[in-house]
Amino acid sequence: MTDKIKILYVDDNALDRELVRDALEKEHSGFMLTEAATRDQFEEIIKTGQFDLVLSDFNILGFEGLDVIKAVQKIDPQIPVVIVTGTGSEEIAVKSMQQGASDYVIKRPSHIQRLPQTIISAIEKKKMKDDRKIAEHSRDEALQRLELALRSSNVGLWDWDLKSETLFFSKEWKNQLGYADEELEATYDAWKSRLHPDDRASTIKSLRRYLDGESPKYDLEFRLRHRDKSYRWIHARGEMIRDEKNVPSRILGCHVDITKNKILEQKLLQYQKTEAIGTLAGGIAHDFNNILSSIIGFTELAMDDVEKETPVFHHLVETLASGMRARDLIRQILIFSKQTKPEFKPIQINSVITEALNMLKATIPASIDIRCSTSEQRLIVNGDATQIHQVIVNLFTNAWHAISANGGIISIDVNPTTLDEHAITHYPGLEPGQYVKITVSDNGNGIASEHLDFIFDPYFSTKTPERGTGLGLAVVAGIIKSHQGHISVYSEVKKGTTFCVHLPQSEKQSAKDLPKNSDKLPSGTESVLFIDDEPSITKMQKQQLERLGYTVTALNDSEAAIAAFRAEPDRYALVITDMTMPKMTGDRVAAAVKEIRPQTPVILCTGFSERVNIHKAAKLKIDAFLMKPVDKAVMAKTIRQILDGNDN
Repeated sequence: MTDKIKILYVDDNALDRELVRDALEKEHSGFMLTEAATRDQFEEIIKTGQFDLVLSDFNILGFEGLDVIKAVQKIDPQIPVVIVTGTGSEEIAVKSMQQGASDYVIKRPSHIQRLPQTIISAIEKKKMKDDRKIAEHSRDEALQRLELALRSSNVGLWDWDLKSETLFFSKEWKNQLGYADEELEATYDAWKSRLHPDDRASTIKSLRRYLDGESPKYDLEFRLRHRDKSYRWIHARGEMIRDEKNVPSRILGCHVDITKNKILEQKLLQYQKTEAIGTLAGGIAHDFNNILSSIIGFTELAMDDVEKETPVFHHLVETLASGMRARDLIRQILIFSKQTKPEFKPIQINSVITEALNMLKATIPASIDIRCSTSEQRLIVNGDATQIHQVIVNLFTNAWHAISANGGIISIDVNPTTLDEHAITHYPGLEPGQYVKITVSDNGNGIASEHLDFIFDPYFSTKTPERGTGLGLAVVAGIIKSHQGHISVYSEVKKGTTFCVHLPQSEKQSAKDLPKNSDKLPSGTESVLFIDDEPSITKMQKQQLERLGYTVTALNDSEAAIAAFRAEPDRYALVITDMTMPKMTGDRVAAAVKEIRPQTPVILCTGFSERVNIHKAAKLKIDAFLMKPVDKAVMAKTIRQILDGNDN
């Protein structure tokens, strides 16, 4: 269509008019919309304007959609009327269709997005009716013209002659399923055989109800088998044509491929599931971190009480190492289960990769040999550790899926490299300089040459839905680009694939490593109030802090702790509190302490919390924010830094 479709929209609700207006403007630029909010406005405008279609709410103050249909039919019976209703009532649908409406749409975001298609369909159906007599004599020619007009909209046409039981499928209809015009037989059985097994019974039942007059319209979604054996989601619509004796003679309809929309819906559902997992992981992390705090803390106490180089001491070292691995694992689960904003800062890339590999080894089957070669040089990049971690996990997961069930090899190499003026010609977007080169290789199935140009495109995937979403490599490419880096790929079928990532080295240094357990820890003599609802943690932490020289009051009840602090606010040089506790959470404890004695520093410890993060903690004037389980050295150093920075 070259001219815009002129639409008169009747609705007394301003918000609904805005919803419809946005849907039309977003999905299609070929509409010219005139709005009427009252009966008087409608009657005045319909007399003076020439419209291709009238769009009307069913319930309007002072009259209803059926009145609109009657008024339009008096002026021009050929103008289609589409009813927009807030409910999916079949009674409303039947009344509207019986009165002469062309179609109806439900006012819900998932349905209103189909409004542009419904309008175009109504206009085209009007054209079909106008040309019906001509079309009966030259059907092929008429359908060809119509197909050319709709091809850009991805609409495939079909025509079912009920008397002769013959079917016509347009070229675009067949093209949606990957076939040329002459390659697909136009029969009911050909269509039925391509229905997805899970959709076949319901689709045929709905079709029969429409043919028998039990349903007012034929409007379905189902899956059809493509030539490549995959299934495509189809939105099918049809309208029955009756002969001069009012006997159904044929059905004209269209198919629209809505597979991309379905994928987006699935992604939204997956996102919602991820949010739910994040909430669940937070609860698990809290309980698990409390257990780990006791295991790690009492192990460190036991190590202080036994002689070095004894079998018992070495057993304790292994226990502590396992506890630390469990701590790192739960932190990685939290990273991947909640949404976090990128935090760019100097990071040591070797450490990030080591953490990622430790997590991957717990996931990837033991039949796959993971090999790692990293430079001994401290390689620093300016980036977000979580995102770089995600890059490594995605590349390894991709490699894992490319390897057969019998096993294979995935290797990662990390080394510094220099790219000069000549070298950067192979890496668009990069400047000459020092880079960290990360290479991930596998000896799997490889990637077909015709797919290499598309692997970083969103939703492109050659995997089954159970193994791939088509987003992994797109996310990787986006992360690398945001880090001012470059990613490339080389692959040969049945020989394997190599991904090469270049990230610019940072001139800044990463944060210095914290003192190890074997180092002499900073100590003190101040009085500390320690609060945690887990008795084992208060017992363990009291012993640790007392061994560092502090006088410790450890309480499991947050309200009792505030009462004790209020009774003697000058007694305590520092308050350390857990976040998630009954009665009063840690942020409320901190607020109460600051209200009683603002100069008293507070350390907040948590395994996971949506209520408080580093930025929120700063607003509450919390002096330190530590993730549980807290390393003994981290706790000792943090306490000393805070107390030495205060005058109390």
